[in-house]
Amino acid sequence: MAADTTDIDDIREQARRWLADDPDPVSRDELTAVLDRLPTSASDLADRFAGPLTFGTAGLRGPLRAGPNGMNLAVVTQAAAGLVGWLAAQGGTGPLVIGYDARHGSRQFAERTAQVATGAGRPALLLPRPLPTPVLAYAVRQLGAVAGVMVTASHNPPQDNGYKVYLGAELGGELGAGAQIVPPADAGIEAAIRAVGPLTEVPLGRPGDVLGDDLVASYVERATAVIAPDGSRDLTVAYTPLHGVGAAVLTAAFARAGFPVPGVVPEQAEPDPEFPTVSFPNPEEPGAVDLLIALANSTGADLAIANDPDADRCAVVVRDGDTGWRMLRGDEVGALLADHLMRRGVTGLYATTIVSSSLLRAMCAARGLAYDETLTGFKWIVRAGGGSAPLVYGYEEALGYCVAPDHVRDKDGITAALTVAELAAGLKAQGRTLTDRLDELAAEFGVHHTDQLSVRVDDLREIAEAMARIRAATPTTLLGDPVDSTQDLLPEADVVILRTGAARVVIRPSGTEPKLKAYLEVVEPVVDGDVQTARSRAASAVTALRAEVSAALGI
Repeated sequence: MAADTTDIDDIREQARRWLADDPDPVSRDELTAVLDRLPTSASDLADRFAGPLTFGTAGLRGPLRAGPNGMNLAVVTQAAAGLVGWLAAQGGTGPLVIGYDARHGSRQFAERTAQVATGAGRPALLLPRPLPTPVLAYAVRQLGAVAGVMVTASHNPPQDNGYKVYLGAELGGELGAGAQIVPPADAGIEAAIRAVGPLTEVPLGRPGDVLGDDLVASYVERATAVIAPDGSRDLTVAYTPLHGVGAAVLTAAFARAGFPVPGVVPEQAEPDPEFPTVSFPNPEEPGAVDLLIALANSTGADLAIANDPDADRCAVVVRDGDTGWRMLRGDEVGALLADHLMRRGVTGLYATTIVSSSLLRAMCAARGLAYDETLTGFKWIVRAGGGSAPLVYGYEEALGYCVAPDHVRDKDGITAALTVAELAAGLKAQGRTLTDRLDELAAEFGVHHTDQLSVRVDDLREIAEAMARIRAATPTTLLGDPVDSTQDLLPEADVVILRTGAARVVIRPSGTEPKLKAYLEVVEPVVDGDVQTARSRAASAVTALRAEVSAALGI
């Protein structure tokens, strides 16, 4: 919507004040060019000043551009100053450790964060190069840091960047040591950020101390301890980091664990912030793993694995027939890893989220293991159970797995890949595959078929309208069965959950992207051991469920 003349004059004045305080000549030039193009650039200018990026439980994330509603050096300087001030106000001691990926601006943002910390008298430790997010999360615990910052936008488009915050044990507590922040810390940090005065008055110190490669070697050594030392290692793996930062650490971990070093997709092996071979750097997106599958075919791989660009997520692709390949759903990998740990005798709390499959709950109930279910996000998963039992495993359907909470208290695509490889190699030694194990689980617990209806929007009001619509006219039946349970999690979370005897639908806005998501699940019993027929029935039911939910949402 075009701004009127009064609005343009007001925003122009805001922009001029911003320019006077912006420490980066590049972004100053960018914003000056936008001002010079007025009035034709009015919509662009209005969007840049629509409001500041909000510091929530995912930290900051947004497009790289000048202005308060973007990721730039000014916004990062303010965020760092607010964070460092909040840490001091809480009485937190110890260094701030800072990691970064290979996106545009990441290193500059990391170094500025270090300067703000040292300028305030707090030691700052920088990871030695662009590295996976799990290495930063590990470093917070390993180095006894008061907090950690990871500069990354994970699997967002190339034009984005972001800023995640982790707390150490002193301020995060036992369950949150090395985990992402949760309320009320996010609100406290946001308030501290808004209280920061002119950026020209933020003291900047030395650039901090750059850590050595011994920290990375320590992460790799601890990662390989996640799997048993005496298992089979006969497994050929094809791998892609999707132009991200995972390749060096993952291949080092596989080699140290005794596996053959995975073959890496050459076109995607090196970090590249443009992500030139994919339309969207997320393994779940169509076409993202095409080059990986081509490599797996040409090398005769047993298994194909992809990390997202910051390597905290792990996608697993398996053979489907003689020549085809299929990416396993996050819920399938989640169940496989949980089952593997259970078979290894790992006892304690197993946890997942409200949008993940109910299969893990069934497995824990049958095997007498503690189970908990949380809101979406690893910041909640690692705090599952409230300390009632030690967390030993957590996962979310969006390809995130935590197989060793005492190593990394967050999702970790490196240790997940190692554990999948351990399982696959053990099955291969028996002449079996991951899909064979999935069939065993289906025969025991029924087919839990999950899928997702995901709609990307240009206007966030469309999401709010759809959520209002489903609340105002909640379906009374799904797939011909009565909806016997409806949960609305407001005000704690913008989530609506519908259940029938055999189906479940969870509807919520995405927390990191302009998407509305509906998570679909149908449970189909296996009769007379006929898993494939049950799978076919479940798939058909989910297709019908998708259409019903789409109609109910009006999208």
